[in-house]
Amino acid sequence: MARPLPRSLPAAARRQLLQLLATGTLAPWALRSAAQGTQAAGDSAPLAAASFFQRPVFSGAKLSPSGLRVAVRAAAPGQRDRLAVLDTATLKLQVVAAFKDADVRRFSWVNERRLVYDLADHQSADADLAFAPGLFAVNADGSGYRSLVHREHVAERFDRHLRELPWNTFLLEPPDPPEADWVYVVQPDVVTEKGFDYYRLLRLNTVTGLAEEVEAPRQAFQWLIDARGELRAVLTARDDRAALHWRNPADGQWKRLREFERFGLGGDIQMQAVAADGRLYVTARPGTDTLGVYHYDPAADRLDTEPVLALPQFDIDPQFIVRDGRVLGLRHTVDTTVTQWFDGAMRGHQAEVDRLLPATANILTPPRRGESPTLLVHAFADVQPGVHLLYNSATRKLVRLGSEQPQISPARMATTDFVRYKARDGLEIPAYLTLPAGAAGQRSPLVVMVHGGPWTRGAEWGWQPEVQFLASRGYAVLQPEFRGSTGFGLKHFTAGWRQWGRAMQDDLADGARWAVAQGHADAARVAILGASYGGYAALMGLVKQAEVFRCAVAWAGVSDMLLLYDARWSDISNAYKRHGMPQLIGDRDKDAALLTENSPLHQAARIRAPLLLGHGRVDRRVPIEHGRRLRDAVRKHNPALQWVEYEREGHGWALPETHADWWGRVETFFAQHLARPPAPAQG
Repeated sequence: MARPLPRSLPAAARRQLLQLLATGTLAPWALRSAAQGTQAAGDSAPLAAASFFQRPVFSGAKLSPSGLRVAVRAAAPGQRDRLAVLDTATLKLQVVAAFKDADVRRFSWVNERRLVYDLADHQSADADLAFAPGLFAVNADGSGYRSLVHREHVAERFDRHLRELPWNTFLLEPPDPPEADWVYVVQPDVVTEKGFDYYRLLRLNTVTGLAEEVEAPRQAFQWLIDARGELRAVLTARDDRAALHWRNPADGQWKRLREFERFGLGGDIQMQAVAADGRLYVTARPGTDTLGVYHYDPAADRLDTEPVLALPQFDIDPQFIVRDGRVLGLRHTVDTTVTQWFDGAMRGHQAEVDRLLPATANILTPPRRGESPTLLVHAFADVQPGVHLLYNSATRKLVRLGSEQPQISPARMATTDFVRYKARDGLEIPAYLTLPAGAAGQRSPLVVMVHGGPWTRGAEWGWQPEVQFLASRGYAVLQPEFRGSTGFGLKHFTAGWRQWGRAMQDDLADGARWAVAQGHADAARVAILGASYGGYAALMGLVKQAEVFRCAVAWAGVSDMLLLYDARWSDISNAYKRHGMPQLIGDRDKDAALLTENSPLHQAARIRAPLLLGHGRVDRRVPIEHGRRLRDAVRKHNPALQWVEYEREGHGWALPETHADWWGRVETFFAQHLARPPAPAQG
């Protein structure tokens, strides 16, 4: 029997002012006074653009397997991200990893006493990145440090003092076997000029640095590991085909279960996790429009008819919350991240935390084993960047760990609602609508913000820096989940196939018209904005819908669909170009006329409205030739074109200073081109 549906959209209270502010890291939880809230709301000076795009001060927390410790990643403003361990009983904090030239990136508990982590460089743009992520291990008290994978791009380094795997070795999330010191890592099995295609799996001891390859089918790119840390299932690919393989626990032999198309729908089942009884959790849509979670028996190649969890309007992409080998709940996304608890005790804890924190959506994570009462809480809202806390389920007390963006005042942010509107052909389009503070009952200038991908989920309900920046300047923001977006069912996804510049584009204009009809937007002051595919759509908005969109902002945008196929310096894989893009976008040869007709570069003469165009010089996904060629074509006839090229940036902006510069330009551009028309002269 299907499980009950998760709780509905966040209540109105969750979208109100978050009246909370701790006095500092690890301080007890406290409520903000009414006077403080009033003072913040009364401060009318807008925040500088840079305030919205700072690196998070506190950017992650993970409980140890038993819940006795919590690892946190944090930094002072302008400094490197460090890794520290907090004792949940004493609140004693110990820094265990800090680098002068790098930031701690991913981190995980190997076991109760040991962590593993890799690195990034958040102070460098793409052109300046000099090192690989590496891989390192350390004990919770700061002892036992070992470098497991070297950062330099060299093939091998090994001596009796230092044993390290090559730089192109990457961590899989540790399976948490009881008291083991090893983790799983992957190394490329096939390397092309585009990068790494397939990988082989290794078991790596984080104390000795010794690694051994795990026997598995070749050309793999997904692995399922059971609760004992044993490899049980593998997904492999070759050209346009993918296959699911399962290892029989009785004899250890591998069996190919199913083969399917690699691109497009990607098969009738998608493996997710290994259940305690040896069956697999998979996502599937057996006669349904949306993906649900089901049990699949690999020995019998049989899918259960009843879902573990399924919803009528949302696909489920689950994260399994497990304690002592038992699934307590499934975490997934509807309008925002929610958890469907199967465990009665966890449902009670969720209700209590929601009572204590009524203004936020609250994500609870228990320890993976043991009886500790400590739970990790991630609290957030549309007006509130994430806040991380510890909750003691025995005492019902909260302790604050840190805030991701402490400079943001919730009282000054704009509220976001999840809405749906009808496209011209009747298809229902989900969207997020953000109205500037104080705009209720007024028609605001509107920015239609188009997500990239396009075959992805665009947004979730929560604090979004770009959206809040625009709202702080007085703009309403509409974020359509146009057809082709994932997460909303098969019909919605496939309705976008081969529809670049066509029905996908119509969905955006229809969204703008809906916002006008609802009284939210001024029809004479509507702009379109986006990056990557969103940049393409912004350009096509000026080509095909100039009567709707007064101006456009596009960065890292596709300008020529034929160039997507022909650009040899792009990082798009050859397999995807041969087998995925013809199905999703159009065939390079058979549909050449259609691709040309719907390419902004080949329609540049029609781009007459004001346009702000940006690109990073080292963009490998959408190479800068897309931007430069369009710039040259539009510049001939459009004096309102503005061009920005960032020398060190890639596909999108990496550096906070680039974000601040770019969004400052956007602010100036919209102030000029979305200004209210002057009132007619009085006769």
